[in-house]
Amino acid sequence: MNISAVEFDKRCHNKNSFLIIDVREELEFQTFNLGGINIPLGLLLRDIVDLDYGKEEEIIMLCQRGLRSETARRALFQRGYKNVRNLTGGILEIQKLRTKLSTK
Repeated sequence: MNISAVEFDKRCHNKNSFLIIDVREELEFQTFNLGGINIPLGLLLRDIVDLDYGKEEEIIMLCQRGLRSETARRALFQRGYKNVRNLTGGILEIQKLRTKLSTK
């Protein structure tokens, strides 16, 4: 299941309750992030542990373009997390959207 950049941005501004997991490498996360927690994809796949978060709660996975986060979404779904979404287009799509909105 996916979430668009527009919907994600709107939900962030409305302070909706969900967990954000950024699966980029730590340096990428430190350079720019949208909040949430950083669990690099390799670590997530190698050492999947139960998150301290309900398996029915909404989790939004993200990365630079949406490819690594889709892999992570599938892994968590297979682990029993039922409400895991992938940010389509990743952080790049959010940055494009916010640039577009700020020039209006």
